[in-house]
Amino acid sequence: MSYEPSPSYPYPPRQPNPTHPYPAHQPGPPHLTYPWQPQQPAPEPAPRRTPPPALGNHSDLRILRSASRWQRRVAGLTALGYFSLFLILSAFAPSFMTSRAVDGLPTGLLLALAQLPVTWLAIALYEHTARRYVDPLADRIRRLAEVDARREAGR
Repeated sequence: MSYEPSPSYPYPPRQPNPTHPYPAHQPGPPHLTYPWQPQQPAPEPAPRRTPPPALGNHSDLRILRSASRWQRRVAGLTALGYFSLFLILSAFAPSFMTSRAVDGLPTGLLLALAQLPVTWLAIALYEHTARRYVDPLADRIRRLAEVDARREAGR
């Protein structure tokens, strides 16, 4: 392998382009040498076409989110609250849980058996609030989105 020394600058220096707005050694606009030198006005941006506002409002989505959140919290806290109450009574009130209630059945067993109807109640509450509050909002937003999509497709 041979080593051929090459000159440190193999190419001739660049000549400035007179049609280019900035000299080659300055990356941005030239600095003003004299304060009375007029500044070049900035080019006007191209006008942007703004799309028409969508029919669906963001507040509708916010209302739907809050209704859905309220629905989940109420139904979830109903079931988990009763189960937590059962666990707390089991841990801190064993005499109450072992006391006899009806026909010799312990109170803890009756409370454990009541967990199933409470869970059904939470599910029924969830479905009721869904049908009454959340589903109409979702249907309204869906209809507005379909109208908006048809309007965009007609362009």
